[in-house]
Amino acid sequence: MSTPPLRAAIVPVTPLQQNCSLIWCTRTMRGAFVDPGGDLPKLKAAMAEHGVTVEKIILTHGHIDHCGEAGVLAASLEVPIEGPHQADRFWIARLDEDGRQWGIAGQVFEPDRWLNEGDQVTVGDLTLDVYHTPGHTPGHVIFHHRESKLALVGDVLFAGSIGRTDFPMSDHAALIDAIVTKLWPLGNDTAFIPGHGPPSTFARERQSNPFVGDTALAG
Repeated sequence: MSTPPLRAAIVPVTPLQQNCSLIWCTRTMRGAFVDPGGDLPKLKAAMAEHGVTVEKIILTHGHIDHCGEAGVLAASLEVPIEGPHQADRFWIARLDEDGRQWGIAGQVFEPDRWLNEGDQVTVGDLTLDVYHTPGHTPGHVIFHHRESKLALVGDVLFAGSIGRTDFPMSDHAALIDAIVTKLWPLGNDTAFIPGHGPPSTFARERQSNPFVGDTALAG
């Protein structure tokens, strides 16, 4: 059986149990952390366990459980940070303040590259497509590896639920629109890793998700 081009390991971090993903290119063993919100010793242990050389950090959005210690980790590993969309500068600028509020370590940083709709991110020999998916936050993005039929969707969509839209600058209608116009066209056979909880597939969510399933939206 051939080795898949991309592998992923989910490492829950912070008291909010946010799914940080370690993804890597199996040919080069070079990888990236997606949303390393905290618990850096645990993340470095995952790198060592899987034998991955992390070459960058990529971020879906600016909430503290997703990126509170991204700047600290980037400095430690001497790697760049790519993402999210610059509309989330508002959230990244208040990481210190939100850290005190949530009891999570947070440090303000400046990404090396803000991401826009249509951009691509490389990890080893892999190329991930970037989609701007506002709603949960204004600058939220998701990453899609077409060959693997895998999406990393942050807090846009969950197994059986969707992202919260009761935060400053959230927009419920925009979130629903992003799911329907950006995620569903990627295909029912796409599996996804959400920011919290278990992975799922777009097919399963279209069938049964009470917020954005086909039946729910038809109603």
